[in-house]
Amino acid sequence: GTTRLPTGKKMLLRRSLFRGPLPLLKRARVLSKSFSSALPATEGKKKSKGTDTTVAGTGFRSSAAKEVNLEPVDVAFDEIASAYHRIRGDILRTTCDRSHHLSKALGMDLYVKREYQHESGSFKERGACNALHRLSDEQKKRGVIAASAGNHALALARHGKRMGIPVTVVMPTVAPMTKVMNCREYGAKVVIAGKHIVEAKGHAEQLVDKEGLTYINGYDHPDIIAGAGTVGWEALEQVPDMDAIVVPVGGAGLIAGIAVVMKTLKPDVQVIGVEPKLCASYTAAIEAGEVVDGVTGATLADGLAVPRVGDNAFKTARHRVDKMICVDEGSIALAVLRLCEVEKCVVEGGGATGLAALLENECPELKGKKVVLPLCGGNIDITVLGRVIERGLAADGRLIRFVSTVSDRPGGINGVTKILSEQGASIKEIFHERAWLQSNVYNVQIKCVIEVTDREHGIRVHQELINQGYPTLMMNESEAGSEFSAQSQQKLGQIRPQGLRI
Repeated sequence: GTTRLPTGKKMLLRRSLFRGPLPLLKRARVLSKSFSSALPATEGKKKSKGTDTTVAGTGFRSSAAKEVNLEPVDVAFDEIASAYHRIRGDILRTTCDRSHHLSKALGMDLYVKREYQHESGSFKERGACNALHRLSDEQKKRGVIAASAGNHALALARHGKRMGIPVTVVMPTVAPMTKVMNCREYGAKVVIAGKHIVEAKGHAEQLVDKEGLTYINGYDHPDIIAGAGTVGWEALEQVPDMDAIVVPVGGAGLIAGIAVVMKTLKPDVQVIGVEPKLCASYTAAIEAGEVVDGVTGATLADGLAVPRVGDNAFKTARHRVDKMICVDEGSIALAVLRLCEVEKCVVEGGGATGLAALLENECPELKGKKVVLPLCGGNIDITVLGRVIERGLAADGRLIRFVSTVSDRPGGINGVTKILSEQGASIKEIFHERAWLQSNVYNVQIKCVIEVTDREHGIRVHQELINQGYPTLMMNESEAGSEFSAQSQQKLGQIRPQGLRI
């Protein structure tokens, strides 16, 4: 049987974590040895004959050894403790401070951990750095490869350059040019191949065999999961009395690592995952009881658009994550807007999904509690940011559109614009419609987009237009074609990959 650490000794170790000026660091090795016998041994790791290559699940592949289909790995706490000790000199310790404005608005003590502060712009640096350190000398000499459209590619490129390890990244044609250019600036070899990440992954696998490279999965390799788990380790040092942590979920590597840390060191911490409704791959896996292929729609949280969660990540996370939430696109856009306005920071859609769930009051049980929110990435294109902000303003009721019927006589539109001016509304767009109006030929319709201070201000403007004799229809998403939008989303930008491993 498995030797278990006595309960009293476990509690003593947990209490000792937060003593002294350098909590956890001086005790990492002690914890690793103490907990290694109490936690399940890592499964699925195997030494190949004639090589020191480690093959784990589907996250790692090298031409030096034939890939073996093994059981998924349940990443253990001691691996995360070792990763924290291994990478601490190479990785920025990101801040985790209390947000006064968001705490007041949400009715909780909210601490934001700013993972976008890393040089490459996301938490992915932690896993990439750990995985590169774990390579053999021969693997480091040959180099590594990954398929990625963004953050994982940047993280590997950055630390590969620092450690002198050749890095090849295969990026799909839809990858943002800024990220392609940044990878090249770090010295990575960038190969553009495939219409989407699935095809890019297929091309990368060909190069593994052709050039003798080691493939590193961006979210499912055990070393990547262990590195990502150090986000939770740091957060516990910074907010030791936290009640919950709300984590964005894509491939599930980040939440898997964080959940292991929380349930080992402070089991009463509630671990909550959040993913976009248009790519709810983790929720689909929970419902099916196993990892399944899902459908991915175009989402503002593009960094989380993973059609299939990682096998290792799912096995590690499924019994440690307490709650999963799915959020819509409007909530994500609003979260990005709130962070820009209140926290003065630019966070990508995927990094803002945790806040989106809180803004939609999906976690009422957290009212009055101490909550940590990792903002896990800030790599968003400026053009996309502009569109996201506009959607956020619309979701917040500050950008509204309406249709009003006015006289086609001179001065007909002037009456409406005068009311808008008097009410303090700013006109963003106005469109004059004559041909399709089914009423008096001496009337016309105008379609306006206006900016107001808040939702209540918009209601007052609407009422004043009606009071002044201008029939007006305020158009929100449901009134302006949500059914058409849903049908369009099903037909555009969706893929259903088979057996995807990114």
